Amino acid sequence: MSATASLSTSSLRGATAHLADKLRAGHVYRREDLARLSNSVDRHLRELISLGKLQKLAQGLYHAPKPSNFGPLPPADDQVVKGFLRDKEFLVFSPSSYNAVGLGTTQLYNRTLVYNHKRHGVFRLGNRQFDFRVKPRFPKKLSREFLYVDLLNNLDELAEDRDVVLSQARSKLPSFDMARLQEAVESYGNMATRKRFREWIDG
Repeated sequence: MSATASLSTSSLRGATAHLADKLRAGHVYRREDLARLSNSVDRHLRELISLGKLQKLAQGLYHAPKPSNFGPLPPADDQVVKGFLRDKEFLVFSPSSYNAVGLGTTQLYNRTLVYNHKRHGVFRLGNRQFDFRVKPRFPKKLSREFLYVDLLNNLDELAEDRDVVLSQARSKLPSFDMARLQEAVESYGNMATRKRFREWIDG
C-alpha cells in the first residue's frame, strides 16, 4: 500500500471529509448517489480513490472497501449487481452450484451468472466478470428444483458429458418432490427442457 493510500480520513478537508464520513464500509455506490452529497463530486471521487476510501468498479460505480487484517475486503456480489442494475430483482450464482443436485456434474466454473430483467452481456465490475442474462422469470433464491431445471436448460454450455447428465437426471426424478419439480419446470424450463421432462414423466 502506498503512503498516500494509507492516509486516514483525518487528512481530508472540508467537503471531501464530509463525503468520506457518509460512506458505509462494504457498500457500493453509483456516482449519482454520491453527487447528492458533494458540490464537486468528480474531484472528491478522485481524492477518495487516491486515499483508498473508494474503489472504482466500473464507469459510475464505486465501492467503499471494508478493511480487514488481510487488506480491503472485496464487495459482495449482490451489492455490486444491485448497484450496477439499479434494481433488486436478480439472482446471482455460479454454474458450479449445479454439482449440488447430484446429477454427476463435477466441474468448477470461474464465472458468475446474473439472471435479471434489464441487462444482457458479460461485464467486468472491479476484478470480477459477471455474465448478465435477461430472463422472464427466476426465483429469489436457489433451490434444488431450480438448479435441476437450469442445468438442463444450459446443458450444451457445460463441460460435462451430456448423455451421462441426462441419464442421471432421469434416474434422479424419484428423489424430488414431483409437484415442486413440475412447478419449477413450468416456471423456469425452456421449451426443450419442458418437452424432455414431459417425455420422461409419460414414459
